[in-house]
Amino acid sequence: MYFPLKHPTVISRLFPSHSFHTHNFKTPIHQTLHHLLEQCSSMTHLKQLHAQIILHRLTSENLTVGKLISFCSVSAAGDLRYAQLVFDQVHEPNKYMYNSLIRGYSNSNDTFKAMSLYYHMINSGLSPNEFTLPFVLKVCAAKTAYWEGVAVQCQAVKLGIGCQVCVQNGLINVYSVCGLVHCARNVFDEMSERSLVSWNSMIGGYSGVGCWKEAFGLFREMRGFGVEPDKYTLVNLLSVCSQSCDLDLGRYLHHFVVVSGMVVDHILRNALLDMYGKCGHLASAEMVFNQMGCKNVVSWTSMVRAYAKHGCIDVAGKFFDQMPLKNVVSWNSLISCYVREGQCREALDLFQKMLDSGVAPDEATLVFILSACSQVGDLVIGKEAHDHISKSNIALTVTLYNSLIDMYAKCGAVRTAMDIFTQIPEKNLVSWNIIISALALHGYGSEAIRIFEQMQEGGIWPDEITFIGLLSACSHSGLLDLGRFFFERMKSVYRISPEIEHYACLVDLLGRRGCLEEAITLMRGMPMKPDIVVWGAMLGACRIHGNVDLAKLILKQLLELELHGSGLYVLLANIFGEAHRWEDVKNIRKLIKDGGVIKNRAVSSIEIDGCVYEFMVDDNRHALSSSIYSILDQLTDHLKSLRYNPTALFDIEEL
Repeated sequence: MYFPLKHPTVISRLFPSHSFHTHNFKTPIHQTLHHLLEQCSSMTHLKQLHAQIILHRLTSENLTVGKLISFCSVSAAGDLRYAQLVFDQVHEPNKYMYNSLIRGYSNSNDTFKAMSLYYHMINSGLSPNEFTLPFVLKVCAAKTAYWEGVAVQCQAVKLGIGCQVCVQNGLINVYSVCGLVHCARNVFDEMSERSLVSWNSMIGGYSGVGCWKEAFGLFREMRGFGVEPDKYTLVNLLSVCSQSCDLDLGRYLHHFVVVSGMVVDHILRNALLDMYGKCGHLASAEMVFNQMGCKNVVSWTSMVRAYAKHGCIDVAGKFFDQMPLKNVVSWNSLISCYVREGQCREALDLFQKMLDSGVAPDEATLVFILSACSQVGDLVIGKEAHDHISKSNIALTVTLYNSLIDMYAKCGAVRTAMDIFTQIPEKNLVSWNIIISALALHGYGSEAIRIFEQMQEGGIWPDEITFIGLLSACSHSGLLDLGRFFFERMKSVYRISPEIEHYACLVDLLGRRGCLEEAITLMRGMPMKPDIVVWGAMLGACRIHGNVDLAKLILKQLLELELHGSGLYVLLANIFGEAHRWEDVKNIRKLIKDGGVIKNRAVSSIEIDGCVYEFMVDDNRHALSSSIYSILDQLTDHLKSLRYNPTALFDIEEL
């Protein structure tokens, strides 16, 4: 079919700026449209050309339609949905059409549609080629789909394209993302020809698992072969330095960048900034940041992390407030910083500001917030976070499930924690450990042991954390024989060497049950010196059973250890006071005063109408503190009057 004589006018209307030679009016129309599709720059022009294709009944011209699908799939100005609509109308799509659409979906991270097209292509009898498989492997990497990657590799070998560099690069990426760096290295070593992408992919694979020796070894080998690194090589290597906090290697890379004259764009500069920040060298991080001409959200966030890493929490907060643009990673950086430093109230307040700003929290945010709620016992905000997860349709991963269980358990709602535990579709070891420890904390020893038995039936192998929970459960529930049994089984069956925490649990259990001599024998046989927790457990037993003489012997040990915490000395004073050994109480108080013992002020909290209030002794921070103390004085006077007026007991109901 040929254009009619007036076709130059039609073309000029479609593309007024396009200079098209019209000396031969008998040019085949499909060739003309094919040429114009190559020059297309917008969806508006493409749709006009598509109309011409339909008008001249050229929809069976696969080359022309393939170019149309390619533009819609691959071009930045394209429309993937339009490409799919055109593709669906093709009676027998060819390999080029499939490749274009698979590439488009892989670039847009629509892994489901990309893989569906790939399987449809194979089922239609078309064999993939070296232009298909790299994008299929990219999808496998995005899905961390190891077995699908293996299947693609087998197919590549079968088709004789397994040695294509682009296919091998894709395989290295898949195996690296899946954490199987040794499989990636096998592919790399078998390559007869390596591109810069090959070296970067392998170095990136080692970087992802923190193997700095292997990564830098490849870097040296790469330079030995005369392959010049680019910014992505350096970014991967700087990432390894950040993970291992290796400042010397990081400085070496910075020096290499300067000496080699490599162009430092914002990606490489951000990598340098991140390295210095995570290695704790604040001055260098500030220098890199101040030298940046264009600072993006990554740059600002890296500086917030750098100040937090250096312990400058207030400065990090002020710097965060100055950020021109914040994303969810920025908020997470400061929230996580507050949680790590124990400033959970500040973390929860910042979370509320985040919600007010319209930034949607992600899984990491919610894990940090649930952890903060666990530490301060704020069930109200914990429930709000749980509600947010439900309303926002956030996928409940096993990590989120575990965080919710831990939060509810530590806030006292152990039954809710148990209900959530039963809902987890695939429990990991952390899930079992959290619920066992939660039940132990609340005195449900038998229930904790029952859960442990279920864990064993499911084939989950316990670790040292599991046995801390089990021994703690036995201690809190007074299950002496079971405690001894689990302690011995931990060593003999599971080959787990007891740590100081396990000994502390067993000493506490023996002490509570009055087996003080056995507890002392156990302490003497420990491969490590008793710490403050073990001595505290022993002193607790002395107080329960009124063993003052043993308490005095422990005091000598504490003086030799030169412990400066106040808790054990206060416990000793209480033991002596309950035995009416007032002279000993006086000596303990003198030790606290003159021995440099730091007496920490205890903080209590109470929840009223959904708000959590913290208070200490002689605390005047609350706006109504004077009224609160007035009520307390009235209550104290009333309780004192009960000593002298037995009939006043009946007035308690009036309070």
